[in-house]
Amino acid sequence: MTAAETAVETIQREMTIFARRARASAGRMHPELSLVSYTLLGHLEESGGCRATDLAAHYALDKSTVSRQVAALERTGLVERRLDPEDHRVQVLHLTEAGQEILAQVTRSRRAAFRERLADWPEADLVRFAGYLERYNAGTSADSADG
Repeated sequence: MTAAETAVETIQREMTIFARRARASAGRMHPELSLVSYTLLGHLEESGGCRATDLAAHYALDKSTVSRQVAALERTGLVERRLDPEDHRVQVLHLTEAGQEILAQVTRSRRAAFRERLADWPEADLVRFAGYLERYNAGTSADSADG
């Protein structure tokens, strides 16, 4: 195996560990908010609201998967549907006030956890790591809500 092949194997293994850790930590930060739910709420906040089909397309997820996630978020009062002012046939998903509060709380907790985990890293390593992650993620056709 070449050094590049070994490196790719290591990257794959470490990214899998990273995704598992992210899923597990999401549950610890807010028991009712999975990593997928957190990601969907974040997108709704960034976009100012969107249709469920837009979420499915953005994250390359099946519409039924997004529908189940959105239904759960609606049941917990974190998301609400509103008629699109330009097309009353369309419903747009928006964060409720409770959704905004929980998203902000979990975001603060996640940032604190990252800061703690990376506290001993030199600034140059942090900048390099951030750049590598941006470069890696820019090469994907869609964000992945499940890691």
